[in-house]
Amino acid sequence: MTYHEFLTTAFSPVNTVLSVLLILSVIYWLFTIITGLDIDVGIDADLDADIDSPDGHVHVPDDASGWLQFLKFLNLDIVPITYFLTLSLLLTWLGSFYIEAFLSLGLWVSALLVIPIFLVSMLLTKLILKPLNPFFREINHKGEVSHDFLGRQGRMKSTTHGVKTGMLEVFIGNDPMILMVRSKDGEVINHGTVVYIVDEDREKRIYYVAEEIRF
Repeated sequence: MTYHEFLTTAFSPVNTVLSVLLILSVIYWLFTIITGLDIDVGIDADLDADIDSPDGHVHVPDDASGWLQFLKFLNLDIVPITYFLTLSLLLTWLGSFYIEAFLSLGLWVSALLVIPIFLVSMLLTKLILKPLNPFFREINHKGEVSHDFLGRQGRMKSTTHGVKTGMLEVFIGNDPMILMVRSKDGEVINHGTVVYIVDEDREKRIYYVAEEIRF
């Protein structure tokens, strides 16, 4: 395959989005390696999970929904999401690229195959990263029990209200941590608001926040 054929296949109508996402992933990791910083992306989602590190470990309660149980099946309660998604994206891109290059199944068939390829890639990623689970588990639980978050100040990374769970960023020294939180009184607390942790539910691993300290 010539360089021109490679570019044509990589940026075909089917593979263009995957190629762009893969390039952005490479840029993200280069940025992270060079600067040591993580890109701040606000997420406003109704999640019932707990993310406990800058790399995004998902902690799934026992009474979680089927979707979150699926995330646990993929070991995302141990493996950082950024690692998992990057490798899954790479495997998806490789599968789609080689199908486009050697099978020539047509535009729509190749496009529809991206979905099962992505699902298979997630399963392969789980298997590939499984030997590293002890390492990721150690990172996941490092210092987790020793920190007392009550009274700490943080900045909301998503909106929360009622029983909707949001994400809060707090700093332990220079290390950022992401906690799952809910509004203490059910009031709306928007993304970017500075709040205080005023209560916690140890069993569900959820903290309660308010814009003023109210114990």
